[in-house]
Amino acid sequence: MARKKKTMGILTWIILLSVVGGFGVLSWWSWATKPYSTSGNSVKITISPGTTAAQLARELQERQLIRSAEMFQLLARERRDDFKLYVGDYQIAPTMSPKEMIEHLISGSTSVDTNMVTIPEGYTTEQIIELLVQKGIGSKGELTKVVTEDSFPYEFLKDAPQGIHRLEGYLFPNTYDIPVETSPHEAIDLLLRQFAKELTPEVQQQLVAMKLSVAQWVILGSLIEKEAVRESDRALIASVLFNRLKINQPLQIDATIQFLLGTPKPKLSYQDLQIPSPYNTYLHAGYPPGPIASPGHASLQAVLNPAQTDFRYYVAKKDGYHVFAKTYAEHLKNVELYQ
Repeated sequence: MARKKKTMGILTWIILLSVVGGFGVLSWWSWATKPYSTSGNSVKITISPGTTAAQLARELQERQLIRSAEMFQLLARERRDDFKLYVGDYQIAPTMSPKEMIEHLISGSTSVDTNMVTIPEGYTTEQIIELLVQKGIGSKGELTKVVTEDSFPYEFLKDAPQGIHRLEGYLFPNTYDIPVETSPHEAIDLLLRQFAKELTPEVQQQLVAMKLSVAQWVILGSLIEKEAVRESDRALIASVLFNRLKINQPLQIDATIQFLLGTPKPKLSYQDLQIPSPYNTYLHAGYPPGPIASPGHASLQAVLNPAQTDFRYYVAKKDGYHVFAKTYAEHLKNVELYQ
């Protein structure tokens, strides 16, 4: 009799767990098939050649457009042959349900009214704001507020300074196809997200090996960006910067003086070099407080791959190239020859 009671108990538990599990699945299904939000602006999703449904689902979940990547894949699988990923740009809103998104993608409707915006290498935050305003992406006040106050989920910004230069160096220069409905916050986030792609696991490992923080990497990249005119000079200028840092010699970068002046001058004066600012790399050894512009990929790579030289000085020639020297005496001769 005791054995029978035990058997009945196990059967009862199996039935109860099945019922509870069924309710759990139904509850999850109801939750996962709803729109992510009842409000929010649409964002651009780019489907590149070779993109899979699983990759798209993960991106939609990471961008907070759907609640469950698994549910999106289940619904896409239901459509079988209908669900084809057409290459292009799509406007997707968090107010759309996963089924509505799938219908939109199946239709292949990629007609999005966009702004083509090119952020040049070496632009400062203030120049980028002016450019976005010209393209109709928010007002100067709105964009300035985003840059100085808005929160962004990126680890590399954890020690960013306060004020207008908070994101300096991290608004990545590139050509962007930005939908006209994009908000100022989304536009700035797009540029930050592009920088995050530069910070690959391999780059992070290299920075650790070189004992450089992300901030120092971007600072040096920005100095190279503003100083180098010719591609072949980037790695050489990087070597000069590292050689000076190694012996605690002031970097003496004219571009940092131009940055603190705000309005660049054709030629710096002796008085300019005496301005009491932490950005004055003539008066202060070591790194300036932060980047002075947005460096491009080539300048960031030059920091990671500097030329191996004993150079500690350089002077610009009229053709844009630089002449490098190991000693101050050699440098003075180069100044006399080329300037």
